[in-house]
Amino acid sequence: MKTALVLRHLAFEDLGRLRPVLEQAGYAIRYIEAGVDALAPHAPLEPDLLVILGGPISVYDIEDYPWLAAQIDWIRLRLLADRPTLGICLGAQLMARALNARVYAGGVKEIGWAELSRGREGEDVAGWIDYIESAGSVLHWHGDTYDLPSGARHLASSALYENQAFAWGAHCLAVQFHPEFDASRLEQWLIGHCLEIAAAPGVTPAGLRAATARHAAPSQAAAERFFATWIESLNGCRCKKQVAPPQQQVMHRCARNF
Repeated sequence: MKTALVLRHLAFEDLGRLRPVLEQAGYAIRYIEAGVDALAPHAPLEPDLLVILGGPISVYDIEDYPWLAAQIDWIRLRLLADRPTLGICLGAQLMARALNARVYAGGVKEIGWAELSRGREGEDVAGWIDYIESAGSVLHWHGDTYDLPSGARHLASSALYENQAFAWGAHCLAVQFHPEFDASRLEQWLIGHCLEIAAAPGVTPAGLRAATARHAAPSQAAAERFFATWIESLNGCRCKKQVAPPQQQVMHRCARNF
């Protein structure tokens, strides 16, 4: 059975709608709880798929959350080997930092439902173009953003943020929004992020409920189709030992910065 290792930072921000897609594709799922479970026992190249989920902390909060540094180093090894990896929100930002890109506070909180625009690339990512064209609005929930890593392919933007998704190598995908979001779990998000909502101008629980009722169904359906297509495209991956020269260059740059 294939294995999916899931790095989780917040209990209710789990795989959501991605879980049944992975189970249908034959993956055994195991969670690692960030800050609680040690990464050392888990060889970074071993799982067939790594999923790095979201959370309310920032990549650059290493002084307050020192285990973030170990996460970044561990993720970097995975990316340099081009092992199948999916990063969502904070997960995407961790991937960007592991590839030596800058992650920083954005000018405005992006919380709520908004459309994506097709990026400069993406035709080579299985199912991506169809997803962008059919998803409608997707759920955004972040205040940080990142520069596009050198060598990454730009997949999507929004009205507020240029870099909403990127692909790295043949098997790694980072998305700053939440395609995994399960609308039936909305109240958990509203409770867990109540302080962030209260501090975001123009964002209210009532407004998020109304927008979710309008947009969630087509967005979730499109995400499930995309996840199934993208996961199927990973079946031929035999890349545990392969490291391309451009990725070696990233490793050398990162070694100077960490």
